[in-house]
Amino acid sequence: MLRFMFVGDSMTIGSAGDLTWRYRMWQHLCATHGGPFQIVGPRDTLYDKSTDTPVSHAYGDPAFPARARRHLAGWGEGWLHMAPLIGEAVAAERADILLVSLGLIDLGFHTDATETEANMRRFIAGARAANPRIRMVLLPVIPNSRAEHDEFFAAEVARFNTLLEKAVADLDEPRSPLLAAPPPPGYDLHTDTYDGTHPSPSGEHRLAAAFADTLHQAWSLGAPYEPAD
Repeated sequence: MLRFMFVGDSMTIGSAGDLTWRYRMWQHLCATHGGPFQIVGPRDTLYDKSTDTPVSHAYGDPAFPARARRHLAGWGEGWLHMAPLIGEAVAAERADILLVSLGLIDLGFHTDATETEANMRRFIAGARAANPRIRMVLLPVIPNSRAEHDEFFAAEVARFNTLLEKAVADLDEPRSPLLAAPPPPGYDLHTDTYDGTHPSPSGEHRLAAAFADTLHQAWSLGAPYEPAD
């Protein structure tokens, strides 16, 4: 049985009322995987903006089963925060495949591209120490509104995304393969986000598709992504 873990920041944990791209990915795997799988992780909640805490269980679809809500994602967390946590999480949850969307928080508030890459490499090493056969799909930092008006930030995003691709090529190995997912094609801040950063329903589908299509093309898992609704 394959065990998938979703790792990310606010775009992955989602906030109260959201469906999340995790939900879209779970739907896709249910429809296309063709074998047993589990969604695993040490957390299962959404972020509650009213209390500024990750305590909400108010998913947009109440039928989203509790067993599929698991994740390792946090509002305001990035590679810097997840690198110290990933080894324990992978070991405890026996994760096989990590689907990772991180970097915006790091570059926006904590570290430059070089430091962010170093934390990404720490994350990869920590995951492999816990499971030497772990597989990982890493999404680059995707478009956001800050990059439209902050030239320095936009340059750091572009530099980090280049470093991510180079690190994946450098660190990829047969027993623990790494993949860099492409940015979601056609991602539009005006329609695919509700605030310039966090995904709207169409953005959720595009994020899920970036991971799903990469899994299918590289490892023949599932099928090309098709929205369930």
